[in-house]
Amino acid sequence: MRKSIYTCQQCGYRTPKWLGRCPNCGAWNSFVEEIVEKKKKRVVKEKSKPLILTDIGSAERQRIRTRISELDRVLGGGVVKGSLILLGGDPGIGKSTLALQIASQICNAEKVLYVSGEESLEQIRMRAERIGATKDGIMVLSETCLEDIEEVLQDVLPSFLVMDSIQTLYTEKLDTAPGSVGQVREISARIQRISKEEGIATLLIGHVTKYGDIAGPKTLEHIVDTVLYFEGDKYQQYRILRCTKNRFGSTNEIGIFEMTEKGLVEIKNPSMFFVSDIMEEIPGSIATVVIEGTRPLVVEIQALTSLAFFSYPQRVTTGFSKLRLAMLLAVLDKRAGISTRDSDTYINVAGGISIEEPAADLAVSLAVASSVKNQPIKEKMVVLGEVGLGGEIRSVPLIEKRLKEAERIGFKKAMVPFKANVKKTEIEIVRVRRIEEAVSYV
Repeated sequence: MRKSIYTCQQCGYRTPKWLGRCPNCGAWNSFVEEIVEKKKKRVVKEKSKPLILTDIGSAERQRIRTRISELDRVLGGGVVKGSLILLGGDPGIGKSTLALQIASQICNAEKVLYVSGEESLEQIRMRAERIGATKDGIMVLSETCLEDIEEVLQDVLPSFLVMDSIQTLYTEKLDTAPGSVGQVREISARIQRISKEEGIATLLIGHVTKYGDIAGPKTLEHIVDTVLYFEGDKYQQYRILRCTKNRFGSTNEIGIFEMTEKGLVEIKNPSMFFVSDIMEEIPGSIATVVIEGTRPLVVEIQALTSLAFFSYPQRVTTGFSKLRLAMLLAVLDKRAGISTRDSDTYINVAGGISIEEPAADLAVSLAVASSVKNQPIKEKMVVLGEVGLGGEIRSVPLIEKRLKEAERIGFKKAMVPFKANVKKTEIEIVRVRRIEEAVSYV
């Protein structure tokens, strides 16, 4: 006996009847029909028994080195055998290119199978020739039926599997279209079972929605072991690979790549890339150092203020929190006398990186003040510090590591909170207690 279940594509909420609006996430027209067959009777098997945690033997995870250092950094040292990795990103961002480059790097030591449901074999060959990934060790299959793919997997038994993309695959057990909630859930579960049983490291490529989330049910991200997002503008050459889930490593690392005619190239010195034009004296431009995982990055903060044409001034940010900016503008107005009440304010973090930590508060504040006064900060320095509501400058963690990176780039001076614990550094230190003191200095 079969029945219909309706599932929300945004949050995975399930209901026996169709609803116009999801009661869980509030999305409109997000429910799709899923045909569910009556479950078979459970097979009686031996009962599982709990074990004492200390009696369980620890197995060291074997990793496959991709020889792409930026990717290995994000994954925590390489691809774990038997793991399931989900790679998402906007169309044209470089997901298939990265997958083909990974296959090319490890095919000499491992058996690799590249399954494409979107491109023909000739198209894959053309991309491989363009990026220099034409090697004999890569097996390529153009197929969308999961049952046929499973037969090939049983015959080949690769060590590394790429499936591009999961939304194009379908199983004959379900009557729904490829990419539907039921299809994606069933296919991902079966691929996970095969990967775990056979020890196959699998890379799944997933499409994203207009909101930037991976398309399909949210359970897809719960099934996989690692979730990677490719960030950046497809019309720009730089890409940031970010990890949001990793069962075998940290989720704080990022990898930085440059898209070229020959494929993705690693950025070995990302700080130089983010501050390439900082040495020019431009009003509203200042440098700071942020921590991404264990890596310090020198980034450029750009601010622009202009007379507002409407009664309500705009607050536009790229790579920085809009709510955080509103707080900093209020502190500048109240404590330092820098008013932006009649001005549109724009904040941009150059290079496309997003800043979440408060260590960039002082840099953003000084960049806004520089733009309001239309005066460049003549002394090229890095600025570090969190700004409190009272205008006080608070210390930030790992300050010596940040200063060491700034010194390596070529900066000679740094503005830090007055109580910052700086023991040994060659860079000149300027200590400030309050926001008005910092504004007066620069």
